[in-house]
Amino acid sequence: MKNIVVVLLLCLSFVTASCTQEGTKGQTGAVLGAAGGALVGQAIGRNTEATLIGVAVGTMLGYIVGNEMDKYDRQRLNNVYETGRSGQANTWNNPDTGNSYQVIPQPAYTPANSTQPCRKAEIQAVIDGQPQTTYTTACRDESGRWVLQNR
Repeated sequence: MKNIVVVLLLCLSFVTASCTQEGTKGQTGAVLGAAGGALVGQAIGRNTEATLIGVAVGTMLGYIVGNEMDKYDRQRLNNVYETGRSGQANTWNNPDTGNSYQVIPQPAYTPANSTQPCRKAEIQAVIDGQPQTTYTTACRDESGRWVLQNR
């Protein structure tokens, strides 16, 4: 009976997480991994301990895989901020997600309150088949990476 309750709670958390738009790919991967790990753990061990071990391992692996997908797009965007020619479109397709991006960076500038350069960019993306356009600003941090600003 305990096993059924654990699996039902995991399924409920999976459904709840998949309905939110706020989770990252890493978080979504963790939820999917936890649900899959619970099912595999239960099938192999047929007890609560095996189910919980499956949840732990599945959560960790799912988070790692989901986060890697995010990393690919962040690396490409960082490259555009670093080397992209102002006003020219840079495009790519994420091979894992199928999402596509077009980024048009603007010339670099240095804000009055900083010594680090910043760049604005227009990002046109097709995510899960839905076109989206956003305007971003990224500034270089002390280690040389471009960091999106909350403005």
